[in-house]
Amino acid sequence: MTKGQDTRAAILDEAANLASINGLNGLTIGSLAAHTGMSKSGLFRHFGSKEELQVATLKAGVDRFTETVIRPALRASRGIARVQALFDHWLEWGTGQGFDGGCIFIPASFELDDQPGAARDYLVTTQQQWLDLLATTARKAIETGDFRTDVDCDQFAHEFNTILLGFNQAHRLMRNGRAAHLARYQFERLIKDASHVAVTA
Repeated sequence: MTKGQDTRAAILDEAANLASINGLNGLTIGSLAAHTGMSKSGLFRHFGSKEELQVATLKAGVDRFTETVIRPALRASRGIARVQALFDHWLEWGTGQGFDGGCIFIPASFELDDQPGAARDYLVTTQQQWLDLLATTARKAIETGDFRTDVDCDQFAHEFNTILLGFNQAHRLMRNGRAAHLARYQFERLIKDASHVAVTA
Protein backbone atom coordinates (compact mmCIF):
# COMPACT_ATOMS: atom_id res chain seq x y z
CA MET A 1 0.00 0.00 0.00
CA THR A 2 1.04 3.61 -0.51
CA LYS A 3 1.67 5.95 2.41
CA GLY A 4 -1.71 7.57 1.79
CA GLN A 5 -3.44 4.19 1.84
CA ASP A 6 -1.61 3.23 5.03
CA THR A 7 -2.73 6.47 6.66
CA ARG A 8 -6.35 5.95 5.61
CA ALA A 9 -6.30 2.34 6.87
CA ALA A 10 -4.93 3.48 10.25
CA ILE A 11 -7.58 6.20 10.49
CA LEU A 12 -10.37 3.75 9.71
CA ASP A 13 -9.08 1.20 12.19
CA GLU A 14 -9.29 3.86 14.90
CA ALA A 15 -12.70 4.95 13.60
CA ALA A 16 -14.04 1.39 13.81
CA ASN A 17 -12.69 1.03 17.33
CA LEU A 18 -14.37 4.29 18.39
CA ALA A 19 -17.63 3.27 16.71
CA SER A 20 -17.62 -0.02 18.61
CA ILE A 21 -17.57 1.98 21.85
CA ASN A 22 -19.58 5.13 21.07
CA GLY A 23 -21.69 3.96 18.13
CA LEU A 24 -21.61 5.09 14.52
CA ASN A 25 -23.73 8.14 15.29
CA GLY A 26 -21.22 9.15 17.94
CA LEU A 27 -18.42 9.03 15.40
CA THR A 28 -17.63 12.45 13.96
CA ILE A 29 -14.78 14.07 12.08
CA GLY A 30 -14.09 16.06 15.25
CA SER A 31 -13.92 13.06 17.59
CA LEU A 32 -11.78 11.14 15.11
CA ALA A 33 -9.43 14.09 14.78
CA ALA A 34 -9.02 14.20 18.55
CA HIS A 35 -8.12 10.51 18.73
CA THR A 36 -5.83 10.38 15.72
CA GLY A 37 -4.08 13.72 16.20
CA MET A 38 -5.01 14.75 12.67
CA SER A 39 -6.64 18.01 11.72
CA LYS A 40 -10.31 18.14 10.76
CA SER A 41 -9.35 19.52 7.37
CA GLY A 42 -6.98 16.60 6.86
CA LEU A 43 -9.73 14.12 7.67
CA PHE A 44 -12.18 15.90 5.38
CA ARG A 45 -9.80 15.16 2.53
CA HIS A 46 -10.33 11.45 3.26
CA PHE A 47 -14.05 11.59 4.08
CA GLY A 48 -16.30 14.25 2.64
CA SER A 49 -19.29 13.61 4.89
CA LYS A 50 -20.34 11.85 8.07
CA GLU A 51 -22.18 9.20 6.05
CA GLU A 52 -19.11 8.54 3.92
CA LEU A 53 -17.12 8.13 7.13
CA GLN A 54 -19.72 5.70 8.50
CA VAL A 55 -19.67 3.52 5.39
CA ALA A 56 -15.87 3.50 5.29
CA THR A 57 -15.79 2.60 8.99
CA LEU A 58 -18.17 -0.31 8.47
CA LYS A 59 -16.02 -1.51 5.57
CA ALA A 60 -12.97 -1.43 7.84
CA GLY A 61 -14.93 -3.50 10.33
CA VAL A 62 -15.81 -6.02 7.64
CA ASP A 63 -12.15 -6.27 6.62
CA ARG A 64 -11.13 -6.99 10.23
CA PHE A 65 -13.99 -9.47 10.63
CA THR A 66 -13.00 -11.29 7.45
CA GLU A 67 -9.40 -11.66 8.59
CA THR A 68 -10.32 -12.57 12.18
CA VAL A 69 -13.31 -14.86 11.69
CA ILE A 70 -14.02 -15.92 8.12
CA ARG A 71 -10.60 -16.66 6.61
CA PRO A 72 -9.39 -18.78 9.56
CA ALA A 73 -12.69 -20.70 9.68
CA LEU A 74 -12.63 -21.48 5.97
CA ARG A 75 -9.35 -23.31 6.49
CA ALA A 76 -11.24 -25.93 8.51
CA SER A 77 -12.64 -29.00 6.75
CA ARG A 78 -16.14 -28.76 5.30
CA GLY A 79 -18.86 -29.99 7.58
CA ILE A 80 -19.22 -29.66 11.34
CA ALA A 81 -15.55 -28.70 11.69
CA ARG A 82 -16.10 -25.53 9.64
CA VAL A 83 -19.37 -24.71 11.40
CA GLN A 84 -17.57 -25.07 14.72
CA ALA A 85 -14.67 -22.92 13.52
CA LEU A 86 -17.01 -20.09 12.51
CA PHE A 87 -18.57 -20.18 15.95
CA ASP A 88 -15.26 -20.34 17.82
CA HIS A 89 -13.68 -17.52 15.85
CA TRP A 90 -16.77 -15.35 16.26
CA LEU A 91 -16.59 -15.80 20.05
CA GLU A 92 -12.95 -14.73 19.89
CA TRP A 93 -14.03 -11.73 17.81
CA GLY A 94 -16.68 -10.80 20.38
CA THR A 95 -14.37 -11.15 23.37
CA GLY A 96 -11.14 -9.51 22.37
CA GLN A 97 -10.02 -10.16 18.80
CA GLY A 98 -12.37 -7.53 17.41
CA PHE A 99 -12.57 -4.00 18.79
CA ASP A 100 -12.49 -2.52 22.29
CA GLY A 101 -16.27 -2.16 22.30
CA GLY A 102 -16.92 -5.65 20.94
CA CYS A 103 -18.65 -6.45 17.68
CA ILE A 104 -19.18 -3.22 15.74
CA PHE A 105 -22.05 -4.60 13.66
CA ILE A 106 -24.46 -5.41 16.49
CA PRO A 107 -24.79 -1.87 17.89
CA ALA A 108 -24.77 -0.50 14.34
CA SER A 109 -27.77 -2.67 13.48
CA PHE A 110 -29.78 -0.99 16.26
CA GLU A 111 -28.60 2.48 15.33
CA LEU A 112 -29.26 2.18 11.62
CA ASP A 113 -32.40 0.03 11.48
CA ASP A 114 -34.65 3.09 11.03
CA GLN A 115 -32.12 5.36 9.32
CA PRO A 116 -32.30 4.97 5.52
CA GLY A 117 -29.10 5.70 3.67
CA ALA A 118 -25.85 4.30 2.36
CA ALA A 119 -24.59 3.15 5.77
CA ARG A 120 -27.75 1.15 6.49
CA ASP A 121 -27.75 -0.33 2.99
CA TYR A 122 -24.15 -1.43 3.32
CA LEU A 123 -24.74 -2.97 6.75
CA VAL A 124 -27.82 -4.88 5.53
CA THR A 125 -25.84 -6.24 2.59
CA THR A 126 -22.94 -7.44 4.72
CA GLN A 127 -25.15 -8.98 7.39
CA GLN A 128 -27.09 -10.86 4.70
CA GLN A 129 -23.78 -12.10 3.31
CA TRP A 130 -22.90 -13.40 6.79
CA LEU A 131 -26.21 -15.26 7.03
CA ASP A 132 -25.70 -16.63 3.51
CA LEU A 133 -22.26 -17.89 4.52
CA LEU A 134 -23.71 -19.66 7.55
CA ALA A 135 -26.43 -21.24 5.42
CA THR A 136 -23.90 -22.33 2.78
CA THR A 137 -21.70 -23.84 5.48
CA ALA A 138 -24.69 -25.81 6.76
CA ARG A 139 -25.37 -27.07 3.22
CA LYS A 140 -21.78 -28.26 2.98
CA ALA A 141 -22.31 -30.11 6.27
CA ILE A 142 -25.28 -31.87 4.68
CA GLU A 143 -23.15 -32.81 1.66
CA THR A 144 -20.46 -34.32 3.92
CA GLY A 145 -23.08 -36.32 5.82
CA ASP A 146 -22.54 -34.42 9.09
CA PHE A 147 -26.02 -32.86 9.03
CA ARG A 148 -29.41 -34.37 8.26
CA THR A 149 -30.58 -33.97 4.69
CA ASP A 150 -33.78 -32.25 5.83
CA VAL A 151 -32.05 -29.45 7.78
CA ASP A 152 -33.45 -26.03 6.86
CA CYS A 153 -30.16 -24.21 6.28
CA ASP A 154 -31.65 -20.72 6.38
CA GLN A 155 -33.28 -21.54 9.72
CA PHE A 156 -29.98 -22.96 10.95
CA ALA A 157 -28.21 -19.72 9.97
CA HIS A 158 -30.85 -17.68 11.76
CA GLU A 159 -30.53 -19.68 14.97
CA PHE A 160 -26.72 -19.64 14.78
CA ASN A 161 -26.82 -15.85 14.50
CA THR A 162 -29.28 -15.41 17.37
CA ILE A 163 -26.90 -17.32 19.65
CA LEU A 164 -24.23 -14.74 18.84
CA LEU A 165 -26.63 -11.87 19.48
CA GLY A 166 -27.62 -13.36 22.82
CA PHE A 167 -23.99 -13.89 23.75
CA ASN A 168 -23.18 -10.27 22.95
CA GLN A 169 -25.91 -8.99 25.27
CA ALA A 170 -24.94 -11.36 28.08
CA HIS A 171 -21.24 -10.58 27.73
CA ARG A 172 -21.26 -6.85 26.97
CA LEU A 173 -24.38 -5.54 28.71
CA MET A 174 -25.03 -7.99 31.52
CA ARG A 175 -21.33 -8.71 32.22
CA ASN A 176 -22.29 -12.34 32.68
CA GLY A 177 -19.15 -14.35 33.31
CA ARG A 178 -20.89 -17.46 31.99
CA ALA A 179 -21.86 -15.85 28.67
CA ALA A 180 -19.45 -17.92 26.59
CA HIS A 181 -20.41 -21.14 28.39
CA LEU A 182 -24.12 -20.48 27.84
CA ALA A 183 -23.54 -19.68 24.17
CA ARG A 184 -21.48 -22.83 23.64
CA TYR A 185 -24.14 -24.97 25.31
CA GLN A 186 -26.84 -23.51 23.07
CA PHE A 187 -24.62 -23.97 20.01
CA GLU A 188 -23.96 -27.62 20.89
CA ARG A 189 -27.71 -28.20 21.08
CA LEU A 190 -28.15 -26.61 17.65
CA ILE A 191 -25.44 -28.85 16.17
CA LYS A 192 -26.88 -31.92 17.89
CA ASP A 193 -30.32 -31.20 16.49
CA ALA A 194 -28.94 -30.71 12.96
CA SER A 195 -26.96 -33.92 13.20
CA HIS A 196 -29.68 -36.25 14.50
CA VAL A 197 -31.93 -38.27 12.25
CA ALA A 198 -35.30 -36.54 12.08
CA VAL A 199 -38.18 -38.28 13.88
CA THR A 200 -41.24 -38.69 11.67
CA ALA A 201 -44.76 -38.85 13.08
